[in-house]
Amino acid sequence: MMTNQVSDLEDSKVVLFRRNASAVPRQRRAGVDERRGQVLTTKVGLQMPAGLTFEDWERAGRQLSGIVNSSSWWLGDWLVYGKDHYTDRYQRGIRAAGLQYQTLRNYAWVSRRFDFSRRRAALSFQHHAELASLPIDEQELWLDRAEQMQWTTKQLRSAIRVAREDEARDGNQTPETMRRLAVPGSRLQWWHKAAEQSGIDFEQWVLATLDNAAERALVEDEAAARKQAGLSA
Repeated sequence: MMTNQVSDLEDSKVVLFRRNASAVPRQRRAGVDERRGQVLTTKVGLQMPAGLTFEDWERAGRQLSGIVNSSSWWLGDWLVYGKDHYTDRYQRGIRAAGLQYQTLRNYAWVSRRFDFSRRRAALSFQHHAELASLPIDEQELWLDRAEQMQWTTKQLRSAIRVAREDEARDGNQTPETMRRLAVPGSRLQWWHKAAEQSGIDFEQWVLATLDNAAERALVEDEAAARKQAGLSA
């Protein structure tokens, strides 16, 4: 276990990572020796003490990883709350905080897709992000599998791809007919924003938009064909 101690160092916020005081020998709890084995995080980086043991280094890494993972949920929930309660004013809060809106929007989208009660503490935010576009029942299925198998995000993504290819073969379809469309991240974020403003689920928005585009294209083609036929006559 580790405890956090917040202090100021050269005008920077500093978080002090260390073992619980009860785990530190009494003779090392006072004076300079107390700072041995401690990792300080400042706004501009980590301060790693000389002679840091592997156990303390590993412990600090686990806690830092937990903070990074949690912060994605925190920022996503923060933006969701702002959008729900402050309408147009929430963007002023984003600018004041110096945060990137596109990144926050991605966090918020994942946060909306997973109610607080369905988030798995044993899995990272990125695990959930991989599943955010799926229906809830599929999300739960893959969350269970990832948790039980202790998959990394990459392993989860690979397992989903293999499952989709198996489904394609079972349905007498080749994987080529079921392959995913490669979409630039910036464009995907743009589409998510349009879906949010329309107030409908992202997948429904994509299907509706494609259906409308297909209908317009077919109508225009039919009109052009009739016009060409009239000219030919």
